Amino acid sequence: MTQYMIFIVRAIFSAVFAVVICKMFRPDAHILFIVGIGIFLLGTSYGFEYYRKKKTDN
Repeated sequence: MTQYMIFIVRAIFSAVFAVVICKMFRPDAHILFIVGIGIFLLGTSYGFEYYRKKKTDN
């Protein structure tokens, strides 16, 4: 898979999980809050990938 496809898949999954998490715990959440959670989830997925690659390179 190309890096672009991986980004699209991660973005879709983070958006879906952000909506599910927000609707479970904060049903009255605004769309901006849900988008923020989605961006946070996407960022953490790239952060964990960076950490995993850095750890295995040593």
